[in-house]
Amino acid sequence: MSDLDEAVSFYRDTLGLAIADEFTLSDDGIATAIDVEEVTGDFVHLDAGGTRIELIEYDPVGDDTTANAINQHGAKHIGFSVDDIDTFYETLPKDVEPISNPQPIEIGTSILFFRDPDGNFVEVVEA
Repeated sequence: MSDLDEAVSFYRDTLGLAIADEFTLSDDGIATAIDVEEVTGDFVHLDAGGTRIELIEYDPVGDDTTANAINQHGAKHIGFSVDDIDTFYETLPKDVEPISNPQPIEIGTSILFFRDPDGNFVEVVEA
């Protein structure tokens, strides 16, 4: 994440996730695990209803690898389900710009994509 506070606000306020834990790692264990010397990571874990989402802000910051299109190699996204996608769509904050309105898909549900503050794709599916 380029701005951990902004990312936490987005996932908490837009998607309703609760902060489960916050901590910083800066020892040799994290540096060895991710193969970056003298790295510090500020971590926030969010509770997504039985799934934990981990947001990390690293120092030093690596190269930007955000994909411009979701069909590019290495593109990533996170998905969430909601009971009523139209209601969710109507309550999105004004600064969140969906890629399109909720779209019906051939398996009988609807999807919606938008980006988080770092440009990562977020998918919402009606379940």
